[in-house]
Amino acid sequence: MGRLTRSFFYAVKGVLFALRNEKNFQIEMAAGVFACFLMIFFPLSGLERALILLSIVLVLTLELANTALERVMDILKPRIHPYARVIKDVMAGSVLLASLAALAIGIAIFLPYVANFFRS
Repeated sequence: MGRLTRSFFYAVKGVLFALRNEKNFQIEMAAGVFACFLMIFFPLSGLERALILLSIVLVLTLELANTALERVMDILKPRIHPYARVIKDVMAGSVLLASLAALAIGIAIFLPYVANFFRS
């Protein structure tokens, strides 16, 4: 197996680990898939599609980083050190902010299309 192939394999393995073991990642992935279906259903512009995809990838990437950081903190400080808790909370806060921004972007983009769909 080539180096690039191995790297890709391990990256996919990491995403699958999060998908199997992290409830928040599962929820965010489901929301991302739903947004992708809406992108197919509604005639979005290229910019709208790009914003939706970027939002999805940002949230999922931050959740993966959060998962990795939590695992590292658990190894380094198995008994909850006050700083370990702060680090975990700050990382979770970054995921929350990205999720809220993605939600706002999704509402701003999809609401006019949904409203128009139900008016027709």
